[in-house]
Amino acid sequence: MDYSGRLRRLLASLAEHRLDLLLVTHLPNIRYLCGFSGSAGALLIGERGATLFTDGRYRTQAQEEVTGAKIVIGRKAPFLAAGERLAGSAGGGGKIVLGFEAESMSVSMQARLAALLRSRVKLRPAPPLVERLRMVKDAEEIRLIRRAVEMGAGLFAIALKKIRPGTKEVEVAAAMEYQARRAGAEGMSFPTIIAAGKRSAVVHGHASSAAIPARGFVVCDFGVILAGYCSDRTRTVHVGRPSSQARQMYGSVLEAQQAAIAAVGPGVNAADVDFAARKILRKNNLARYFTHSTGHGLGLEIHEAPRLAAAQRQELEPGMVVTIEPGAYIPGRLGVRIEDVVVVTPSGREVLTPTDKELIVVE
Repeated sequence: MDYSGRLRRLLASLAEHRLDLLLVTHLPNIRYLCGFSGSAGALLIGERGATLFTDGRYRTQAQEEVTGAKIVIGRKAPFLAAGERLAGSAGGGGKIVLGFEAESMSVSMQARLAALLRSRVKLRPAPPLVERLRMVKDAEEIRLIRRAVEMGAGLFAIALKKIRPGTKEVEVAAAMEYQARRAGAEGMSFPTIIAAGKRSAVVHGHASSAAIPARGFVVCDFGVILAGYCSDRTRTVHVGRPSSQARQMYGSVLEAQQAAIAAVGPGVNAADVDFAARKILRKNNLARYFTHSTGHGLGLEIHEAPRLAAAQRQELEPGMVVTIEPGAYIPGRLGVRIEDVVVVTPSGREVLTPTDKELIVVE
């Protein structure tokens, strides 16, 4: 990974926002900037370089993982250790302006840090500078996401073997997650969603102890983490002979997904991708049943910028990796969602998710 390049680009953005230093406390951002994957850390970044603060549990791990940053092992919370180091080094003259990640630092943490720094350092909430860098993936990141997507895709075959009337949703999820671990996944991107029958209309219907009915849709939404990077995929199958309404609904969602994928490309507004999906569902009288955004970025986190939704104005750029996942959910009756991972290329887009998407009927 090009950690030095990432730090250089971040330093340039600090100058643009009149920040002398940045205290990074969001763990995925720390991993992105220096490689550290522990659960306790703070990264202080400025013109003099980057320093990672962590505790004794991660001494060996930090030495093995961290690139481009000094390592300080302390006994206090990492953000306080960073504050103490900064307070001790702040001399006379004008105040140092320290940016911090407000969304990953509680009010009490901010108060403790401010009390420690007192008048020597001015605290200022920073814009999402690291998240903006993370939106555009480099070639190595795309390679890792591709591997995670391919591994995740193999789990669908396990689901198809297990989905039968009377089988519990959790049994299907357990078989998929067991196979993911056997294949080398660090874990699942999120709790596996297996939602059958009426529960297919629950957008985030995590696998429950409910039995799969003799007839109805089963929404399977799953992903794995491999080398820190996430995959995300949704397929909807039907148990038993589908009704004409079920077939029409599935066909409409598939058409909407294909339209949204076709809309992806460099310079395209995120809202336009969302509109492409909604236009198809509106034509088929299903727009009111589409209750979430068309997609989201993914990488070190399962949900990252950009968000593909009506109110978003972000232009897509080559290297952005997004999901395309329209759906329709009629409460208490049935639901369908189809999702692929797509990377924006200089000339358009590439769908990373393998296999076709025609409706699969499990008899």
